[in-house]
Amino acid sequence: MSEPAGRDGTLRFWTVFGACVLAVVALGAVAGWIGSGSGRDTSDADGAGSTTGTASHAACNAADVAREVLPSVVTIEVGSSSGGGGGSGSGEVIDASGIVLTNDHVIADGTEGTDGAGGADGAVGADADRPVTVRLDDGTELAATVIGRDPRTDLAVLRTDTDRRLPALPWGSSDRLVVGEPVVALGAPLGLSGTVTTGVVSALGRDVPVPTGDGSGSTVLTGAIQTDASINPGNSGGALVDCAGRLVGINTAIATVPSASGSSSGSVGIGFAVPAAVARPVAEALRTDGSVAHPTLGVSTLPVALHHADGSVAVGLQLTAVAAQGPAASAGLRPEDVITALRGVDALHPDTIAHLEATRDVGDDVHVTFVRDGREHTATITLRAAPTS
Repeated sequence: MSEPAGRDGTLRFWTVFGACVLAVVALGAVAGWIGSGSGRDTSDADGAGSTTGTASHAACNAADVAREVLPSVVTIEVGSSSGGGGGSGSGEVIDASGIVLTNDHVIADGTEGTDGAGGADGAVGADADRPVTVRLDDGTELAATVIGRDPRTDLAVLRTDTDRRLPALPWGSSDRLVVGEPVVALGAPLGLSGTVTTGVVSALGRDVPVPTGDGSGSTVLTGAIQTDASINPGNSGGALVDCAGRLVGINTAIATVPSASGSSSGSVGIGFAVPAAVARPVAEALRTDGSVAHPTLGVSTLPVALHHADGSVAVGLQLTAVAAQGPAASAGLRPEDVITALRGVDALHPDTIAHLEATRDVGDDVHVTFVRDGREHTATITLRAAPTS
């Protein structure tokens, strides 16, 4: 995917895969430990005793965090049958049986035919000529099988081929994070395994548009954690942890400032992670079912300007396509209708539908106001599970 042209100073967002960095549209342009035998705390971070959200604003003791967490952080190598297109990314062990969580865009170029559900006991179509290898912190290399992918949240789950019990990271509570809280990022930027960087939670609840790893379109990292901990290409899929070493986010994307020549610089201290509150249920679904049931409205939209009588201009969403017998079609919407309001949404923007589909559940009702042939109408759309291919 090529990078769109932008004005100087416009932030652009990139997923942070190794050799295959993917360009992303400019946001400014669109308005516990499950294993055993270690002696490490196994309590769930959502329960009593969690320090997430209560840590002091002093920096973490990165040496202690690294000592605890690095054995659970892995480097993922993606091969290529054509001698090109491979790369490296990061991941973390989330179950002692050898289950690894990473970003979908890390493994997307290393698999084929992986769309659709795959059972927990089988692959979802990994290409034997384009292998995925997981390298542990001690240097051990293990073959890995993709057992579930979700381009919508940019997450994927792998099973490593091992009889060893691997040290797994405990989950933390991203919902308890506070702005300014120290965090530690771990992964393999530029293929440099075992890299540790520190920073703080710079902001919470960011909605960041990124391309899907399979090239099928774009998605929105919903409610992402923004951090100034240094994240670079190759950190994708790696761990963002709190000072207790609990997994609070999956490092996924960075913002860069384009140079005068149109190319982009490295990390400028603005990185984004999928929050644990999103990643944990998705990872569980991918592990058990191989897929995740996301809701859909069944529409494609294009932003258009709405000129009001008082001279103000707002954004409307024109329906460029409406899936036959989909949720919107069943509610009476047609192509060329212009959505002017969604209940609960203050202002429409180009990523409103993607954000809504990422944050609502199947069966939820969405109340819309739309214009057709100059007349205003209202409708209620009931979200359904998106079809799988």
